[in-house]
Parts: sequence; structure tokens; C-alpha cells
Amino acid sequence: MFEKILIANRGEIAIRIMRTCRKLKVKTVAVYSDADARSLHVREADEAVHIGPAPSISSYLVHEKIVKAAVDSGCQAIHPGYGFLSENAKFSAAVAQAGLTFIGPSAEVIAALGDKISAKNIAMKAGVPVVLGHNLPIVDIEEIRALAGEIGYPVLLKPAAGGGGRGMRMVATPSELESALQSAQEETRKAFGDNRIFLERFISSPRHIEIQIIADKHGNVVSLGERECSIQRRYQKVIEEAPSLAVDRSLRSRMGEMACALAREVGYSNAGTVEFIMDGHRNFFFMEMNTRLQVEHPVTEMVTSLDLVELQLRVASGEKLPITQKDVSIKGWSIEARICAEDSSRNFLPSTGLITRYSNLKGRNVRLDSGVEAGSFIGVYYDSLLSKVISWGETREEARTTLINALNRYHIEGVTTNVNFANSILNHPAFIKGELSTGFIEEHYEEGEAKIDPPIEQLEAMVLATTVMYHNRMNLVRESLKPMAAKVGLSHRPAQLHRYVVKELKNIFDVELQGQLSSRDWKVKVNGKEFAVVTPVFEFYRRRLKLSINGVNQYFRLQYRQNFIWTAYCGISRIFEIYTPREWALAQYMPKEAKGAAENVLLSPLPGMVVNILVKKGDRVYRGQDLVVIESMKMESGVSSPCEGVVDNVIATVGKAVETDEVLITFTT
Repeated sequence: MFEKILIANRGEIAIRIMRTCRKLKVKTVAVYSDADARSLHVREADEAVHIGPAPSISSYLVHEKIVKAAVDSGCQAIHPGYGFLSENAKFSAAVAQAGLTFIGPSAEVIAALGDKISAKNIAMKAGVPVVLGHNLPIVDIEEIRALAGEIGYPVLLKPAAGGGGRGMRMVATPSELESALQSAQEETRKAFGDNRIFLERFISSPRHIEIQIIADKHGNVVSLGERECSIQRRYQKVIEEAPSLAVDRSLRSRMGEMACALAREVGYSNAGTVEFIMDGHRNFFFMEMNTRLQVEHPVTEMVTSLDLVELQLRVASGEKLPITQKDVSIKGWSIEARICAEDSSRNFLPSTGLITRYSNLKGRNVRLDSGVEAGSFIGVYYDSLLSKVISWGETREEARTTLINALNRYHIEGVTTNVNFANSILNHPAFIKGELSTGFIEEHYEEGEAKIDPPIEQLEAMVLATTVMYHNRMNLVRESLKPMAAKVGLSHRPAQLHRYVVKELKNIFDVELQGQLSSRDWKVKVNGKEFAVVTPVFEFYRRRLKLSINGVNQYFRLQYRQNFIWTAYCGISRIFEIYTPREWALAQYMPKEAKGAAENVLLSPLPGMVVNILVKKGDRVYRGQDLVVIESMKMESGVSSPCEGVVDNVIATVGKAVETDEVLITFTT
């Protein structure tokens, strides 16, 4: 086993690798850029080495700096994590040339499998089924137009290099082809330094199933079961689980054998993932192989009780696998939610800022892999992934409800996250039934909200929690202002009945509370429905609230926003207005808000770098037309026009950094 390794990564994956190293008594060296000087992974490591400016191209992607840091600090090996240089053959070769061990497959294997075209040919040679397509890189638009016509629309443009959905584009009609090819080539060039694109048939509404394998340097290859990764946005996974409802024991065995055959064909060693897409008839096709640890590896660890990082280290140090295929068993169910700094209501645009409040999750059968804390600054330079929340249960339903409760109490403030969106998916009827596909979000969500109304039971619970907190906070303030003498006998006062009217988006609730501050027991009626509620004592100033409702513990996150209360629960977030009956009667006389004037400016919806401007002064534009392209957190986002009109002035400049709400373009309408 190694004595010291360098971790060529940052954030939650760096910390997760350190956790295993600490268990194995392996010392760790972190690397960090200017932006990460105060990051959590730097403090968690035994040593840390500065490697340059914030942009990854000047720090985390510079081979020479990483290798030099490892050599100078006396490391024997480098663990690349995922992303950055994890699937870079040149980096792997540079590590080996320096006399160090790359904790992953060889440079030759990375090159063969990292190139999607080469990988597809290897899969076919190993007898693995592949999707119909053209297995040579395409640059010429006329050539790709002819090939797409032969294959049949819809088609999928895929980058030959890299992974994680970067550069992928689905093209439904011939008219979309040219612009899709241009944007795909540009994005993959920036992400991987390679703009080669190949073409294959797009399978509508497939499931995304992947097989985790581990292989040693002695020819042993073992499959560790499958993961269901169908819930995606922009080809980036949001929710993952193991095992999959679509895979029975026989199919699991067959897919595992295929994955192992592919690994043997190329002489693979270390951890890897063979990704398949599956159609509605459970036919599966090879998609790609990731030659690294996956973001979603914890769900495999939870159901197999194996430590994949430990296996990686042992294999890389030359040990034989301590397990055989017969030793692998799947127990229970595990689900993971990726928590990202992004705004699901704005097409998942990246979000930046300072994390002002943060709560570390704890609980039975709950795991948190996090790279942030209160005080962490989320900038534009790196991926938006903040953490992963993982649950385990004897059954899928138990794992689902455990994860829901964990997300209900997972508290991050200061930066917009997808916590509520991920929780909403877990609560969606289609997810509960296991009706999954890669088009799940597009089918069931619009602007980050489910297309179906939330269950009335969940809204009632939110109204109950909001009103109980409001009532107790108001009365605690009143009690604190009274003389001490007036508080004598407080516990002996009879429970009083209090009435409120609570307004939500399109619902109005009549609420009755009966209880007193000195007691934890309350009787609550919401629109006549009775609830027995047990509250905390004098803890109503916290932003997380735990209530026992009819004997079941429930968790809520709440914030005062001006005169209203924002509440989040089970993926639903609402702003509630609370009135006494007298206030409600007078509310009808309040003046209505004036409607805003039509927008005549285009504001930046996110911070980032302007990489393209698609219009000029005098151009006529229509509402929804992309006018500016901004790059942030390794993603390019088109910014669309808020109105129909004529471009009056283009203020944005290509190559210039912009902040949220900065004016990009003005119009005359």
C-alpha cells in the first residue's frame, strides 16, 4: 500500500478520497488554486500545494504542476478523482514517466476508451451491442447532413473525447443540424481540447443503466452491479440509484458479463464504469466507458458494503482483488441526489455566491459527501456540484423516504441550489412508480416546477408548520417584553384557541391552533382536518423545524421574507401570508400592485464570461431568441430576448466577465 498520495482534484471528491486514505493510514497531499486557498479540501489534507490561478486551465489542468507537486512532496501515486485530468491519457503517461503510479488505468487504455469512436469499436469486438450510427469523426456539415438522413432523425451528436454529457446535442430535424453541430464542436473543444464529433441514432425515452466494474493488474475483473442514472438535465445526472427497477437478476448478470468482457478486451485495470442505454423492451446498447471513479459511486458502495476508493488504491499498488464475482451481493437499495449550485427555475443556470449558512447532515442510513461549509465561496471557475446526499434502505421505498427526510433538513443558504428540485423528483408519482427515462425532467417539469399540482396533504403540512412557527414566534416575542411578574403561572394558563387565515399561491387555508407556549402538545385544524402536533420547546427561531405530526416526525426549512414566510418541504417551496381573521377581512382594501412595464433590456441571468454575441445593433429579435452566450461553471448558456423589438445597443463584449443582472443589450420596441 502507498504511504502518501496526491489528490489531483478538489471539492467533495477530494475529501471523499481523503476519508478512505485516513482509514488506511495513507497520507494525502491536496492541490489548490487561488480560488481554493481557503477551501475545505485544503484543510482536510495532510499537506497542500498551491498550483496557480483560479482558471482550471492554469491550475488543475496543468500536467506539469500536478506531477511536480507530487514529486516534490514525496508521493508515490496520484489519484485523479473525476473530471479535470481523470480521463486524460497524456496526464496518466506523465505520471508514469515521473516514476509515480496513476490510480486508474494505463494511458493506452484511457486513450482507447476515452475516444468514443475507438471505444465503440472495442465494444463491438467484445460482442457488446451498440447503437446504429457512424463510427468516424465528422466535421463537414454536408457529410453529416447526408449521414443523418441515412440514419434517420432524431440523431445524437456526441463528442469523440470526454464525457459527462459535455458537447452532446440531440437533433430532431434537419433545420437544427448546422447550429447544433457548431455549438457541440465549440463546447467539446473548450471542455476537452478536441472538437471531433460522431453521429448515432437517438433512442427516444431510454433508461440510462451503468455497470460498475473493478479490475486488478492480474487479469481479474469483477462486476459490482448496476446503477440507474436516467434522471438527467442537460445530459448531467441528478438522481441515481442502485439497483435498477428495470434490471432483474438474469439481466444484471448478462450486462455485468458484457461489461467485464469489454474490460478484458482492452486489458483494463482499476475502477471503471460501462454505460448502457436501454429501450422500452429492455434491449441495451453500449454508450461509453468512463475510465475513472464516478460521481455516483456511493450508491454502489451502499448496496455492496465495498469501499471503491480502497479497492482502487489496492489495485493500483499491485495487489490482487480481495473479492471474486461470487463474493458480490446486492443488499437493499440506495439513492443519491446531486446537490448543485444552480437555479432549476431558470433552466438550471449556474449560481454563485457565499454560503452563509450550512448544516451537515447526520442520520441513520444517510451519507453526505460534501466539499463545502459555511463561508465557502462558489465561483464561476469550476463545476456546480457542491455535495451528494445518499440514502440506504431495505427497500426502494425506504431509501426514497429516508432521502426525502434528509433533503427536507439539508440547509444551504447564500447560493441558489437544486435541493428542492431534487426532492421534488423523489416525491413525483412517476418516480415513485419507477417510470423513468432520460426525458423524465422534460416530460414532467417546466421551469423547475412539476407539471402536476402538489398533493394537498403536503401543502397542509406546510401550512401547519408555517402557522405553528409564526404563532409561537410572535407570542415568544410578546412574552419576552412582559415584566417577570406577569410570567408567573404561565404554565397553568388554559390552552387557548387561535385562528388564522393562510394564503398560498392559489389556495386559502383556515387554521385553528390550540395549545400554549409551555407545552409541546398542540391540536391543529387545517380546513377542518385535525392534526396532533408535538413541537420543540422555545426553538422557533431556527430555520429548520422538526415537528411530530400525528406521530410521524417531519422536517421543514423556513425563512422570514419581509412580511411573509418561505417554507420548503418534500420538494415544494412556497411563500405563505398569514393573517388573523381581522387582518384578512381588511386585506381586501389594500391597494393592488401595479403591473410592471415591458422589459426593454436584456440582463445577464448569471455571472460568467461572454463567449458569443449573436446579434448586432439594428437587428430585429423575437421573444425567446438566444442573443448572447455566457460560459459559467464549464457550461455555455444562451441568454434569450425578453421581448420582441429592435436591438438598440449591444453593451456586452466577447471575452468580458459579467455579473448577474448586468445589462447586456437594450432594445426599442
